[in-house]
Amino acid sequence: MKAFIGSMTGRVFLVLLLGIIASAALTQWLAVTERTRTLERYRDFHALERAEQLITTADVVPAASRATYLRVASRGSVRLEPAAAAIAAAQALPATEFTHALQDRLGTGFTLHPLAERPAECDQPRKPITMFGPRQWHGTCETMLVRMHDGAMMKLSVLPPRPPPGGGRNEPLTLLPFLLSIAVLAYFVARMAMRPLKQLAQAAKDLGNDINRPPLAISGASEIRQAAGAFNAMQARIRQHISQRTEMLAAITHDLQTPLTRLRLRLEKVRDEELQQRLVDDLSAMQQMVKEGLDLARSMDTTETMQALDLDSLLDSVCSDAADSGQQVDLKGQAAMALMGRPLAIRRCLVNLLDNAVKYGQYAHVTVERMVGAARIRIRDGGPGIAPEQMARVFEPFYRIESSRSRASGGTGLGLTIARNIAEQHGASLMLANHAQGGLEVTLIVPEYYAGR
Repeated sequence: MKAFIGSMTGRVFLVLLLGIIASAALTQWLAVTERTRTLERYRDFHALERAEQLITTADVVPAASRATYLRVASRGSVRLEPAAAAIAAAQALPATEFTHALQDRLGTGFTLHPLAERPAECDQPRKPITMFGPRQWHGTCETMLVRMHDGAMMKLSVLPPRPPPGGGRNEPLTLLPFLLSIAVLAYFVARMAMRPLKQLAQAAKDLGNDINRPPLAISGASEIRQAAGAFNAMQARIRQHISQRTEMLAAITHDLQTPLTRLRLRLEKVRDEELQQRLVDDLSAMQQMVKEGLDLARSMDTTETMQALDLDSLLDSVCSDAADSGQQVDLKGQAAMALMGRPLAIRRCLVNLLDNAVKYGQYAHVTVERMVGAARIRIRDGGPGIAPEQMARVFEPFYRIESSRSRASGGTGLGLTIARNIAEQHGASLMLANHAQGGLEVTLIVPEYYAGR
């Protein structure tokens, strides 16, 4: 759930969902408010007519029967009852809007005076009919003193209407389908909006592993088609630049082979044996640099076909070949997994790491273990390790920790560069660290291949 909320799809979904709910709530509140005002106005008009009917009817009823009539008729929210002596003597207030309207309907034969006494029902909280309904009645709620034609004093009370039974109790259940439909709509809109962005992000990730991947399909909205077209054009330019650089490096190193071979043949004619040996050593170093230059060019070549490889078999083969050639290499552990890669490139990466360990650390202890969705290969040597400030620089082409250029002290400085290039092309990571018990430990983490993906 946390990963979904942290994703762009989750954020767009939440923004849409909250925005739609807020808009719907605001619209519902405005509608309920306007409906409540309409009901209050209608209720005041109905109370006005009811009060007029009660007063005029009670005025014509004989005095002996008036009390009986009032007990039967005054059962609603408009009540008329004989006024007590204390109320009749109370000071009247200025006429209200309701009192003024009722006085106009009754005429000059009746006298109305609003009272300071306010019914207790006016201030009692009410259970709202809807979720956004008011919790207190804002319509007419007051008492007034009525003087009849015969001089009798009556008390007229206009109370809030009774709420309908069971109102609003099932409203959350009625809103549930509405909220679910909004959530589903927001989710599909978020997915539809974010799908092209996910495809573009996946294409960028795949581009780092395979520069020759098929171009993106240009479809969808105009902005998406424009982004896909720009991405395909960028991929084509990057592929062209890499191809030109690889071809140039391969051509230079290949063309150097011929003059170097002629030089070796001509050196055989040098009679000074000491000078001849020095020249041969220098020429051998140059040929080694040319060879590793070709390897560097091949490490940037992605034309080799990707295929599923058994990691344990590959490691066993590489370590056995190294041991057969006289190198002190041993292998422990099993990954029991497959990886998707280019066989020759992956083999070259492992061979370079083993050669580097044996060259600078006399031996290579290889340990492989299974991780979640990946395998970790650790290659530890017995050398002096590398200073922390030089950890990143050893991956630079032709960078060597030793200042000398003799063959006895090391190679040309391309081994780790080639290994890292190949690892990155396969979505793997290559890290260096000095081991606590001495020596350098190289960690290669390769992702697992799933046949279904």
